[in-house]
Amino acid sequence: MQSWKEFIKGKRSRIDVQIFSENLLDNVVELHHDLINKTYQHGPYHEFRINDPKPRNIHKPTVRDRLLHHAIYRQLYPIFDPTFITDSYSCRKDKGTHKALNRFRGFGWQVNKNDTRTCWVLQCDIRQFFASIDQATLLAICVRKITNPDTLWLLQEIVSSFNTTKPGIGLPLGNLTSQLLVNIYLNEFDQFAKHILKAKRYIRYADDFVFLSDDKSELESWLPTVKSFLSGRLNLALHPNKVHIRTLASGVDFLGWVHFPDHRVLRTKTKRRLKSALADNPSPETIASYLGLLKHGNTYGLIQSIGRLRPTSTSGE
Repeated sequence: MQSWKEFIKGKRSRIDVQIFSENLLDNVVELHHDLINKTYQHGPYHEFRINDPKPRNIHKPTVRDRLLHHAIYRQLYPIFDPTFITDSYSCRKDKGTHKALNRFRGFGWQVNKNDTRTCWVLQCDIRQFFASIDQATLLAICVRKITNPDTLWLLQEIVSSFNTTKPGIGLPLGNLTSQLLVNIYLNEFDQFAKHILKAKRYIRYADDFVFLSDDKSELESWLPTVKSFLSGRLNLALHPNKVHIRTLASGVDFLGWVHFPDHRVLRTKTKRRLKSALADNPSPETIASYLGLLKHGNTYGLIQSIGRLRPTSTSGE
């Protein structure tokens, strides 16, 4: 029931949620008995496509399954989160995009040393990340921290409920459990980066990660090792068009912003998408949301132009 309270936040108006809530207690008791008797089976997924900004296939489970995902997440997150490195920022409490951006800026300042050194950045992105995760490898990683056989049975049921053209491969975009499981999966690489490569300045947000150094040859020597570990240990491959080694002074595109040693600016594509969204929906809520985003970079002119879209009060109000 605590999971239900968390799950329905912002979802009360949705038809499938309303239908489930009409017989909430009966539905929860039925789910409870299915779990106790191990007769629970994960339901089908509803697939749809979004552009965020690139096209993505989302797989939405039933309300019943999503409620269970919340319950599992509440139990597993406290177990695994302490094992994650500090500089993993995606889908974690007290982390997020803005803290990752600030950490990147701080690392850049450390390497630059007041413009006395060149800061080099190795940037990588994993190709078709969610669709490439090996389910057996993921479950083998989970077994190290989860010893309860009932929990392992349930986790296997959830992980194996998603099937692609390659059996045993992939996790669905759209599951709350997937957000935690991908961090568990890539924590293997995080630990490798910190303890084997001994990278002092490494940041990961989902499948997008960077190394910062004043030694370009060091980054060049790490790249084949990174590729080998991802392929051999996790069955993952880097996106060939999204691996770069460049100087911070030339501008590094990371998490929607182009970073320089002393400032960052909004990515051109993000700026166009923002203006298009505001043209379609210039509501006060949308404007406030984008103004909150823009305050994290050098965007004075853009903030001023968006601020002018705000409706003005009349003298009678």
